[in-house]
Amino acid sequence: MNLTITELAPDRLPAVVELCGRALDLPDDSAEAAPIVDTLWPRAAANRPVVPVGAYRDDQLVGVLLGSVTALGGPHGHVDLIAVDPAHRRRGVARALLARAEQRLAGLGATEVLLAGNPPFYAWPGIDVRYTPAICAAEALGYARDSTAWNMTADLSDDGSPALRTTAPAEEQLAGQGVTVRRAELADLPALTTFASGAFGGTWAAELAGSVGRDRAGCHLAERDGDLLGFAAWGSSRPSWFGPMGTAPAAEGSGIGGVLLRRCLADQRAAGITLAQIGWVGPVRFYSGSAGARIERVFFGYRRTLRDR
Repeated sequence: MNLTITELAPDRLPAVVELCGRALDLPDDSAEAAPIVDTLWPRAAANRPVVPVGAYRDDQLVGVLLGSVTALGGPHGHVDLIAVDPAHRRRGVARALLARAEQRLAGLGATEVLLAGNPPFYAWPGIDVRYTPAICAAEALGYARDSTAWNMTADLSDDGSPALRTTAPAEEQLAGQGVTVRRAELADLPALTTFASGAFGGTWAAELAGSVGRDRAGCHLAERDGDLLGFAAWGSSRPSWFGPMGTAPAAEGSGIGGVLLRRCLADQRAAGITLAQIGWVGPVRFYSGSAGARIERVFFGYRRTLRDR
């Protein structure tokens, strides 16, 4: 059967979601195929160039690749997702999709392609090590591993979980110091994004915009005399994921971070989520101590130069 590779039109979105629901082998990913695809395609496309490529056999969609150009400028393209129908694997589908994506990304100015997350609209930091065939394919196609990242998991299934400890005593103590902790509203978004950009840089401002005021997402903040001291958000990329969060340097060690974290985790529990993923973790000790979180998902990032293409 001939394989046809073509760029996908927006009307193929439902078919892509259906394919990803079948092709993403890890249950956490397949269950959230719809928000993953929504994040990587329509939401991302409103903010940066996106390359949606499909593979067809006899008019059947058997593979999809979603790529993008880095949000922070520079010569980088990203492969954000590859999914191949289980019945059509090991037949060159992923190779053909990647070749077309590399060509399109090079046409958009990329001199390197990364198999790694492209924040603020990303599904994973890299390739989950449990997707072993994807790792083997990346290395066979000349991609070099250059990074490792990890998520931590917070258990929300049991009322006795450390992740669900009450924040009331800590909030009372903070109130005695003039600190107010509350849920963020849409009216807070301009101040939140200014604070995030000024204190932390990067793409957190856009991730906050994806959390505040959206269904099955949210954000909590701490302030004193109208000045922001910290924030924590969840649901920007998909409902089960927590982050980003940040505390002003002057407020570090105050307990604000742990309160904001557990407020968000309580929201996720109320939304029916039993395991929260703390994405792309830096401070492992903080999340372990504040929420009993454990390192669980590990990701490899890869890159390949396109200068010889």
